[in-house]
Amino acid sequence: MKKLALLFIAVFIGTVMVKAQPGGGMMNPEERAKSQTERIKEAVGLNADQEKKVYELNLESGKKMQEMFQQNQGGGMEGMREKMQASREEQNKKMKEILSADQWTKYEKYMEENQRGFGGGGPR
Repeated sequence: MKKLALLFIAVFIGTVMVKAQPGGGMMNPEERAKSQTERIKEAVGLNADQEKKVYELNLESGKKMQEMFQQNQGGGMEGMREKMQASREEQNKKMKEILSADQWTKYEKYMEENQRGFGGGGPR
């Protein structure tokens, strides 16, 4: 579970850093939630009701993450990392309630593949 949470944090931070580059245009929480939901839908096969719930969850989480970044500009990453990890764990708990057991397994696999695609997501 910790690896999954760290993966989410690494992916999110990486996405923000890339999007924050000049000319990159950072996605707003709505755009990010839509994109994340679409990828999850393809990976696990969400029905319409689940898709709506996953979008709402991604939107809520995206807004929280954006707020954390704005509040922490110029601050230490360690405190923010802990807050982000706690937020991600809460999101995973809610996601697990939305998905079926089979979908949850596919979701975990999807997240692991994203971690590998992101360069491992571990400490460097």
